[in-house]
Amino acid sequence: MSLVGRKFPNVTIDAMSEMGDDLRINVLQEAINNQQKVLLFWYPKDFTFVCPTELHAFQEAQEEFKKRNTMIIGASCDTNEVHFAWLNTAKENGGIEGVTYPILSDTHRQLANLLGIVDQDFDYDEDGQELFSGSNVTYRATYLIDETGKIFHESVNDMPLGRNVKEFIRMIDAYTHVQKHGEVCPANWEEGKEAMHADRKSTAAYLAKN
Repeated sequence: MSLVGRKFPNVTIDAMSEMGDDLRINVLQEAINNQQKVLLFWYPKDFTFVCPTELHAFQEAQEEFKKRNTMIIGASCDTNEVHFAWLNTAKENGGIEGVTYPILSDTHRQLANLLGIVDQDFDYDEDGQELFSGSNVTYRATYLIDETGKIFHESVNDMPLGRNVKEFIRMIDAYTHVQKHGEVCPANWEEGKEAMHADRKSTAAYLAKN
């Protein structure tokens, strides 16, 4: 079930900083208390394959997110110790050395289960007993949360499919435009392009020009 339009869960989770400090982070409170947007992205597991490409891609775009008053937070179900080891592994060796945003360590899957993003496929034995057969890691889920703690975008990719970081920047730009101007953003809208009012006349005028 989609969580768009709802408040992000009010849960505090262990996390690891770039400096190796153990943290406790509540994503909802990061948004509300600091009056900022938050991009939270989940990846399946440390020391894997597609995952480090995504963590580095978000790092490379971090200044663009900061310009938009948006905090990046990574997350997986690995421990802080595993995060720390990965943060201290060079990029050329498959590591994420150089990543500076915090990474959640949802080892008990408390938050991931609330979000419904854990790979938990179940089979049944001949007596009808439930048998767990999933990988028990998260899909590549991404959440954009506004300054009130409301989720305004969510997406979930299957394990092999890496994300397009630029699309999340575009979504933040579009949502900020809506917040500031009360207009709606048509398909493929980008910062600086024409938006619309939410009525038939405005839609017709936009379609006539585009």
